Amino acid sequence: MKLDEIEAFVAAVRSESLSQAAERLELTQPAVTRRIQNFEEALGVALLDRNTKPMRPTPMGRTVYDQCRAIVREIEVLRQLVNEEAPLAGVLRLGVAQTVADIAMLDALQSLRHAHPELRSRVSTGWGAPLLQKVEDGELDAAVVLLPANRTLPETLVGESLGSLKLAVVAQKGLLKRRAYTLAECQSHGWVLNPDGCGFRAGLQHALAAQGHVLRLNLETLGTELQLGLVADGVGLGLVPYPLVVASAHFASLDVVQISDFKPEITVRIVRSRAIGKMESAIAVLAQSIAQSVRSAKLARAA
Repeated sequence: MKLDEIEAFVAAVRSESLSQAAERLELTQPAVTRRIQNFEEALGVALLDRNTKPMRPTPMGRTVYDQCRAIVREIEVLRQLVNEEAPLAGVLRLGVAQTVADIAMLDALQSLRHAHPELRSRVSTGWGAPLLQKVEDGELDAAVVLLPANRTLPETLVGESLGSLKLAVVAQKGLLKRRAYTLAECQSHGWVLNPDGCGFRAGLQHALAAQGHVLRLNLETLGTELQLGLVADGVGLGLVPYPLVVASAHFASLDVVQISDFKPEITVRIVRSRAIGKMESAIAVLAQSIAQSVRSAKLARAA
């Protein structure tokens, strides 16, 4: 078996498509197919179930993939060590929670381009758990996610806290009198929230369930600015990081509601593989910039 055969197999499993694997490896599809077939012949076992769509590994293929993924990761580290003196180049694959992207990523990416002009960034957004899985699977080099402070990471990953963000409960301006409310008192108004999978929503559901209540969802939609616009129109209450409330075009039409029994705060963390190699310097640049943006957001609130 050869390394290029292992890389072809890993790319095919990650992509769930031979054509996409070929694009990733900058090869033709027949070349990728031939490498995988050679790998299967060397092992004497079928690794891919070619009768399913999308294509998936066989049970043995999944076991082999887990080992091959580690091999590919270590080979990449080795290649970077050999080129230690060369300028950092290539592609940094980064996953970012949308909230962090709204608050901090423009400045962070500008800082990265200044520090490593030959390095390209490929950024995708998503929920925390899927992004962490992609880092663990080697599909992303790092992810900036929003996690509870007590969330533990898999042994293969390492994380760094970049600060915390307070969440604000918001309502249409004038809807509620200016006093503190309990979550139970907010139930009649309902909520405008992100779809299921959002950490903010999960935290609210957990707090309500602890009090014996079920989340009343009036509307679910992606996009903080859209959510705040709907809240300003009286569709329901919202739960949004305070810095994004202040920066919103709808701020003048919103009230921040004081909740006596719900003080949500979430940690911003940058998570990467332990074997990240030379990319560690690029991730350090991102971490420093994002941490500064989070601090600035908190100072803006205090002012």
